[in-house]
Amino acid sequence: MIFRILSICLCALLLAGPASAASKQKPNIVIIFTDDQGYADVGCFGSVNIKTPHLDRMADEGMKFTDFYVAAPVCTPSRAGLLTGCYPQRLSMALMPRGDKGGMGKVLFPNSPGGINPNEITIPEILKTQGYATGMVGKWHLGHHPEFLPTRHGFDSYYGIPYSNDMIPCPIMRNETVIEEPADQTTLTERYTEEAVKFIKENKDQPFFLYLAHNMPHIPLFVSEKFEGTSDGGLYGDVIETIDWGVGQVLDTLDELKLSDNTLVVFTSDNGPWLVYGDHGGFATPLRAGKGTTYEGGMRVPGIMRWKGTIPAGSVTSEVATTLDLLPTIAAISGAEVPKDRIIDGHNILSLIKGEGKSPTDVFYYYHGRELQAVRAGEWKLRVETTMKYEDIYRRVPNPDAIVPEALYHLPTDIGEQRNLMPRNKKGEENMSEERKAIIANLRNLLDKARADLGDASQGIEGTNIRPLGSREAD
Repeated sequence: MIFRILSICLCALLLAGPASAASKQKPNIVIIFTDDQGYADVGCFGSVNIKTPHLDRMADEGMKFTDFYVAAPVCTPSRAGLLTGCYPQRLSMALMPRGDKGGMGKVLFPNSPGGINPNEITIPEILKTQGYATGMVGKWHLGHHPEFLPTRHGFDSYYGIPYSNDMIPCPIMRNETVIEEPADQTTLTERYTEEAVKFIKENKDQPFFLYLAHNMPHIPLFVSEKFEGTSDGGLYGDVIETIDWGVGQVLDTLDELKLSDNTLVVFTSDNGPWLVYGDHGGFATPLRAGKGTTYEGGMRVPGIMRWKGTIPAGSVTSEVATTLDLLPTIAAISGAEVPKDRIIDGHNILSLIKGEGKSPTDVFYYYHGRELQAVRAGEWKLRVETTMKYEDIYRRVPNPDAIVPEALYHLPTDIGEQRNLMPRNKKGEENMSEERKAIIANLRNLLDKARADLGDASQGIEGTNIRPLGSREAD
């Protein structure tokens, strides 16, 4: 581990040089990642009561992704996928030990002993080899012990809460030191924004990577007096509009510093809305279900990218793209190589965001923890047979263990996944055209490939290409 870090740092120093012109020409990268914000919680994605003028402006000046996905429908695995370009199942970060309380969890908790493996390569580690300054502000949630913190995984600086804001204790850290506990969450979004703006201004003369990961709108919800009661969407609306204000501050800072033509800004959410919390949980309309499910509402999220002069202004794409694609795309933008000693699941979508081509992402897998539940290829999505408890966790049904049959959806014409296109006759036999049968056979074949590669706990299958979770170093 130490040798790897020293090698990365030495390479970064050699490449950076004495403020060389080459380093200044490398594009900056900003990723803004919210927590539990739904597909319809942004104006340009259909929000009615919540106003997001800055995100809407970002879409007007860039590209809106209607079919943008995250790697998981819950926090920790989704973040692991974004930063590594790998399905979290590959990293053993989809179901993790809970520590002293025993059992397993789909996210990390303050009592969890593990975290992201030090051998994994993250976006900031790749960018360090190209002379980038790297900073993180906000929610980490990939391990709170020292060896798992952002500063051990490629970030020069860190300011934020190391996991979800509903967990106790709830500290704010500066690098690896707790500076506030419990965190005053009423001003959290504004302070994160201030830290982000400060980072941009301090690093304006060199290429930089900023990862701004808001804790909101994950419950509990908080806003300052400045934003309280200012939206038509209640407290949840106030929270979203505070985040939108923060996005505006970041965009305005880039504009004022004349960096917008050389900066890719990405906005998205870590998963769908937490619908069980009602008016504190956001909206996924017209998608089905929300956080914690493998329906579209759990894993399809608002996606917006702006890079003035490079991304066509006001463009919209329905091509499939995912957070897994960010690492290889950012590597290409910076001139770095994607790691060749391991499997990276994402694809370089640079030509897509430039408006010059289609997405290379031809298949996407939907996992619930370590259980494979669906696959999308092109316009078609196939869900496997599941029990009712996985069908829709927000509905209380008399028999949660009832079997839900296999289902095929044509997403362009059925975005809400309401029409199962696998009709059966009275004997339960599939009754459809040969063309439809071929589509289903292909999707089933893709599911089998994923099971062999990444595993499927529902089938008792261990994947053959799984890497270990990070474990604590000896004290």
